[in-house]
Amino acid sequence: MLTCVIRYHIDPNQQGAFAQYARNWGQAIPRCGADLVGYFAPHEGSSTLAYGIYHVKSLADYEAYRARLANDPLGRENYEFAQAQKFLLREDRTWLRKVSG
Repeated sequence: MLTCVIRYHIDPNQQGAFAQYARNWGQAIPRCGADLVGYFAPHEGSSTLAYGIYHVKSLADYEAYRARLANDPLGRENYEFAQAQKFLLREDRTWLRKVSG
């Protein structure tokens, strides 16, 4: 099992747009085959850092998931929404594997 942690730098004046983006992924990601842990928006401290976290079984499963997501109507719509609204200033992905029991 691999965990993808996406760190977003968001426009602090568009936290509502990020929340909508997160709710949309909350529907599309599980439907396309990844195990969504959740999306997390700023609450205290930094007003610009947000996270998305999900699990996949392998990088091969990730590639298949990404292909399904690219063909998903809500997935495409959400990507276009983010591009149009420009609330995502930066996006970094880190892949982790669980090493504890």
